[in-house]
Amino acid sequence: MAPPTRIGLAGLAVMGQNLALNIAEKGFPISVYNRTTSKVDETVERAKREGDLPVYGFHDPESFVQSIQKPRVIIMLVKAGAPVDQTIKTLSAYMEKGDCIIDGGNEWYENTERREKEMSGLGLLYLGMGVSGGEEGARNGPSLMPGGSFEAYKYIEDILLKVAAQVPDSGPCVTYIGKGGSGNFVKMVHNGIEYGDMQLIAEAYDVLKSVGKLSNEELRSVFSEWNKGELLSFLIEITADIFGIKDDRGEGYLVDKVLDKTGMKGTGKWTVQQAAELSVAAPTIAASLDSRFLSGLKEERVEAAKVFKSGGFGDILTDQTVDKAKLIDDVRQALYASKICSYAQGMNLIRAKSMEKGWDLKLGELARIWKGGCIIRAIFLDRIKKAYDRNPNLSNLLVDPEFAKEIIDRQSAWRRVVCLAINSGISTPGMSSSLAYFDTYRRERLPANLVQSQRDYFGAHTYERVDMEGSFHTEWFKLAKL
Repeated sequence: MAPPTRIGLAGLAVMGQNLALNIAEKGFPISVYNRTTSKVDETVERAKREGDLPVYGFHDPESFVQSIQKPRVIIMLVKAGAPVDQTIKTLSAYMEKGDCIIDGGNEWYENTERREKEMSGLGLLYLGMGVSGGEEGARNGPSLMPGGSFEAYKYIEDILLKVAAQVPDSGPCVTYIGKGGSGNFVKMVHNGIEYGDMQLIAEAYDVLKSVGKLSNEELRSVFSEWNKGELLSFLIEITADIFGIKDDRGEGYLVDKVLDKTGMKGTGKWTVQQAAELSVAAPTIAASLDSRFLSGLKEERVEAAKVFKSGGFGDILTDQTVDKAKLIDDVRQALYASKICSYAQGMNLIRAKSMEKGWDLKLGELARIWKGGCIIRAIFLDRIKKAYDRNPNLSNLLVDPEFAKEIIDRQSAWRRVVCLAINSGISTPGMSSSLAYFDTYRRERLPANLVQSQRDYFGAHTYERVDMEGSFHTEWFKLAKL
């Protein structure tokens, strides 16, 4: 019989297996369990193959729970929703006061808060922990976002600090996020920012390919080049890789054979819903979500293309000759400026929720733990961290002096790209809505005075004035008829 292990992990799909092996490799003996027992044996096999790692498999929940040293800590990596409740029910039957359960899935934050309350009724501690970095990250160092019981975090801090991605000069990509469901909420917004990022990159690709007529080889070299500068990031790096992959089932490049329909799991949709709930503008993230919805209408788009072709609309409206080198440089700048807006929106959303819930989240610290391991990891996050170090109460990333200067320097290129796309009949909803966000935010006076006048005209909603205190109502209808 093996000595008691340091920690347990339940749920051995790819993410679970990889995280278990990562924990074992860092020197922490781990017990593993899965409802389908073949996954348990598979994980133990892998542990042997990958360096005789201290992974102990169990086929029934009772012996699994009993094998872990007290106070026990068990990480669950199962599908969000009902499966989580089911797993908690199965495991908690054998757990004792002071033991702890950690949910590592993409769970809706309110479910985590409900479960934390239910668990504390049983004397158990609970954490909701965002895990980002995909399969690769789980195995070699993810970005971890644990929220909930601080006492529970302290139990496993030593493990998390070793298991998380390590970034030179800024340390392990993990921190105690805050109370309640804050870890899940932060991971959800991280995914929303990721939606925005991916959409902006896809638009950069579309403009370069459709208007600039760049080949996949040229695209690969452009993105590789971009990945050496201010855009250095995981998503730019994998994009460059994608352009270089030849089709293994036919001629040409694989990217051209992939169906143009984007799937989604729901975190992006939740982010946009939360933004609306909290009255926080997040147009770049919302545009990326809308783009995924529209991509799903493949059959309708095929039909619409026929309708408009007969009306003289090709895919590209103008056959303009463009200076390739100039276009590439403009698109790089437009992508960077748009990206700042996407991150600014995500950070504002996190801050608004933190204020509503009293979580006291540290935005600079979030930027720090996203620098490694996670899908949105980018050199640019270091700038964001420094912006919040300079001013923890920064109202918007756009007005940080450094970011403000970068946007001013890039705005002409940004406008040129958006105009070129519009004139060519190519949609760039992410870049356009980022630009509209910037242009709205930087204006002292907006046409909202007219909207407010309309509201008062038809619904007596009243209005305030710029020149005197108080709220006013005018009988516009009567005055108009005089």
